[in-house]
Order: sequence, then C-alpha cells, then structure tokens
Amino acid sequence: MILVTGATGFIGPKVVHALRAQDLPVRALVRDRRKARQLEAWGAELAQGDTTRPDTLRAAVVGCRAVVHLVGIRTGRPEQFEAVMIRGTRDLAAAAKEAGVGRFVHMSASGVGEATKDLTPYYRAKLAAEQAVERSGIPFVIFRPTFVFGRDGGVLPTFIRLARWLPATPVIGAGDTRIQPIWIDDLAAFFAEAAHRDDVSGRVFELGGPDAVSLTELFERIRAALGVRRRPLLHVPVPVVRAQATLLELLPNPMITRDDLKMLTALDHVADVRPAVETFRLPLVPLDEQIRRAA
Repeated sequence: MILVTGATGFIGPKVVHALRAQDLPVRALVRDRRKARQLEAWGAELAQGDTTRPDTLRAAVVGCRAVVHLVGIRTGRPEQFEAVMIRGTRDLAAAAKEAGVGRFVHMSASGVGEATKDLTPYYRAKLAAEQAVERSGIPFVIFRPTFVFGRDGGVLPTFIRLARWLPATPVIGAGDTRIQPIWIDDLAAFFAEAAHRDDVSGRVFELGGPDAVSLTELFERIRAALGVRRRPLLHVPVPVVRAQATLLELLPNPMITRDDLKMLTALDHVADVRPAVETFRLPLVPLDEQIRRAA
C-alpha cells in the first residue's frame, strides 16, 4: 500500500492516477471525502485525516510500504507554514518510521536551500521539511520541481487567460526571469516510479521540462499558440506588481502575493534535469506541447 498525502490538490490526483495505472495499491489521505470520489473510482482507498492531526497520520500509515508526501501551502501566516509543512512533515515521517514504512517520497520545490531559507516563509518551511525527511531514518527521495504546468490548475491557465483576453499581455518587470516548466503528468510519473524503486534512495532530484525560457519568451510562445501574437507585451514594473499583490492578499485565494513575487524575481527557476532523466528514463513533454494541451 502507498499512502499519498495532498491527494485532492492540483498534483495529487495525477500521482494517484499514475500509481493506479501501474496497478499499485493506493491509500489517499483526504480531509473531505466528497472531494475524493474520482480517487475512489480509480480504486484508491480513502483515509480521512490531516497533516496537522498526528493521530490521523498514525492511522493512515498502518500497513503502508511507501509514503508520497505532497502537502504544502503557498500562502499563509508563518504559524500556518510551521503547522502544515514543518510540523506536519515531521509528524508524518515519525508515524511512517514507527509503522515500518520503507520509502518516503517528498515534494519540495525549485530554489529551496540555505541561500533562500530567509527569503519567504514558504522556502523556510520547504527546507525544514526536507531536513525532517532526511533525518527520519526512512529511505527517501526528494523532488524539487520547477513550475508545474497543467490544463486544470497551476499558473498556466491564468497565463493563457491573460494572453487571450487582455488587449496587452502583462509581463512582470523586464521579463528576463527564466523558468523551466514541467508538465503535470510527467511530474506524476516521476513520483510513481520513485515510490517503488529501490535504486533511487537517499537522493534529491531537480525536476523541470526540456525547455528553459524567460517570462517574455513564455508569453510569446503562449500568444503564438493562441494566434494573438500581434497584441503588445506590457512590461509592468515590479513595484507596481508589488502594490497590486498587497491588495490581492486581501482575497481568499490571491492570484499573486508579495512572497510569490519575491520567489519569482529573486532567482531563476531552472533545473538540472539530467540526473533525473538518466535515472528514471522518463520522457518530458516540450513546452510548446504543454501550452497546446492547456490552450
């Protein structure tokens, strides 16, 4: 049995589907069973619980040989990052160790490390969660994906809507930040493989797609796919975006926050994908095909 946390989020259902496609038994940790009907239809067992409730974690890992941990939050107060991502990961790893789980596959993020831990609470929490996994005593695999593109979630549909409907396509700053998006099904395939392979333990892999582009080039490719290339690009100064983000943070699910802006502009989100590709031998969807699938 393989436990998947975060199973009803953006990435979780794809990972569950990839595991079930290999006929592997899956138990999905969910807070609301009503949101997991598709998972049940694929043959996944449901365990109701939450990473902030250690008792539910201990029950969820019983009889599992592997854990795929996907839970994370993008926005919130520092204490929420502490509870959900840091303490939640520690409690899950401790419960898994006690239950005799033999593999822990953890989703981190591009850019995580000592150099960025003080940039945002998100990066601090991601690094602390990685360290909890590494110190758990369980054979582990950690993935650090860049931007994850998909048709039904993440940032790509938002980018497509901006390019499709606005008279000018907004780009943050000079648009020279580089990103290397990975298609969501490709990401799920890596997690599914890592959950049952014994030859990948103790490693941290960067994940990204085959194409690294600037934000300007990304929007050029999106506009070409949509057939709206004649519309101008509008480079919006970072201070203006920051002011907009301050207002958007008042909403329940802001499109961008000031911390998002920091993470986007402080470093490039590109990956050395060679170790992962050479180890797992999995194909990667090119960027133009990712955009075509989402458009």
